[in-house]
Amino acid sequence: MVSECVSFLLIRDEQILLEKRADDKASDPGLIAVPGGHIESGESQLEALIRELKEELDVVPDSHRYLCSLYHPTDELQLIHYYVIPSWTGEIKSLEAAAVFWHDMQNAPIDVAADGVAVSEYLRVYSSL
Repeated sequence: MVSECVSFLLIRDEQILLEKRADDKASDPGLIAVPGGHIESGESQLEALIRELKEELDVVPDSHRYLCSLYHPTDELQLIHYYVIPSWTGEIKSLEAAAVFWHDMQNAPIDVAADGVAVSEYLRVYSSL
């Protein structure tokens, strides 16, 4: 069975917001990753995106753009739908991760392979615009 998720690339001045996942998380404990979460039953991707941004970071997106969807095999097979969030309302807080931090996108220390592919895809698509 596949679990669908959303992840969000918050972008600011050529940097991306990353999280250090809490050590007690079922999926990818302690790893550096792009923030995100599971889509709940009956919820659309957009509804999940808005809910997860609020639950994880206490922000509301001003705009969003779909980037790509990638599979991530962890304790379950996840299909992660990645969204670019270029602007948001609210001050970012780490509500579920051990920590969140900004890092240069070109050499981001991402531990989750699918997240690394999504960042590469962002750089490929948006660096030419």
